[in-house]
Amino acid sequence: MIVYKTLEEIKKIKKANEIIARLLEDVLPKYVKAGVSTYELDKIAEDYIRSQGAIPGTKGYDIGRPYPPYPAATCISVNEVVVHGIPSKDKILKEGDILTVDTVTVLDGYFGDAATTYAVGEVDATSKKLMEVTEKAREIGIEAARAGNRIGDIGAAIQEYVEKYGFSLVRDFAGHGVGKEMHEDPMIPNYGRAGTGAKIENGMVITVEPMVNVGTHKIKILPDMWTAVTRDKKRSAQYEHSLAIIDGKPVILSLKD
Repeated sequence: MIVYKTLEEIKKIKKANEIIARLLEDVLPKYVKAGVSTYELDKIAEDYIRSQGAIPGTKGYDIGRPYPPYPAATCISVNEVVVHGIPSKDKILKEGDILTVDTVTVLDGYFGDAATTYAVGEVDATSKKLMEVTEKAREIGIEAARAGNRIGDIGAAIQEYVEKYGFSLVRDFAGHGVGKEMHEDPMIPNYGRAGTGAKIENGMVITVEPMVNVGTHKIKILPDMWTAVTRDKKRSAQYEHSLAIIDGKPVILSLKD
């Protein structure tokens, strides 16, 4: 069931998201460099989130057995890791890596959710193009999120754009509603057919988060039961915003005020 939000609720969701925006834009870029562990980045992120009066929504997140609770404040996915990479002291960034930092905040009972992909120093041309296309695909998906359109219009627009560059879109994960829960209805696939799915209406709050792979769209889950990697070990990127439909138009919530 889709939970429509009031303008007051949307303001609260925006405040939770603004913390992530400042973290991703102002705080973490200072530390994303060769020689730093993903564990260190996670600790920096958690400290910042808590300093803003929020809590990290992913830490201890439990979807039930047999999956263990998620152990960290962020998901940090390096190179072929698509999503849900668990930060580790043993995962040291190297020149030429790319990494996605995806995090969730909870502030006054409302969730924020956003992600971005960083380059560690100079990266190869394919990785640059992957990041560029994925970020633009997020913009294109957001533009399609207008009242009167359908959820399928978002995925169809993303898919048409991404596939013309020869990249693929992950099928196993999707965007979603967000509010008092981290994951709410509706699901927002990054591929699909225009004119299908639920009608987009004022008061919807959703994430648009294309996950784009250089090679196959197929993934596998590692034994930790969280980390998802591309089956062909080629690189993946993700960019995510939370947004609300207000006066018929998409308004991005995960931007700095």
